[in-house]
Amino acid sequence: MISKSHKWIFLSLISILFLAALPACSGQSTNDQSMMSLGQMPSEVRSAPAVVQQAYRFAAANPDVMKQIPCYCGCGGVGHTSNYSCYIQSVDGNGTITYDHHALGCSLCVDITQDVMRLQREGKSTQEIRSFVDSSYSKYGPSNMK
Repeated sequence: MISKSHKWIFLSLISILFLAALPACSGQSTNDQSMMSLGQMPSEVRSAPAVVQQAYRFAAANPDVMKQIPCYCGCGGVGHTSNYSCYIQSVDGNGTITYDHHALGCSLCVDITQDVMRLQREGKSTQEIRSFVDSSYSKYGPSNMK
């Protein structure tokens, strides 16, 4: 038989674990970065590796930052104008997103986004992040930003 104090401890632990899991389940990253819910992603993204899913979720939720970050994979030739456009083709007037599938198969796009996420967590400004991306990735090809 379980005593009342053991039941209370058990219920308290369950409550703490539940509350700790809420940020991960809400579509919000546990590090307070905005992330689009995985459930809102197209099936191709949901079936991609976790690092690719995370990059798409971040890009979709952070257009103001991502539109200021270039890509150096050569995608300017297909009309991409920032790292954001490697993930997002368009957003209509109702906010419906049409995803670009390019970053599903481009590790350079995803690496750039992962660096953006890391540097943002470290408190770097968008300009500092852009400078880092330019200096780190320009060796791979031309920027897709004019």
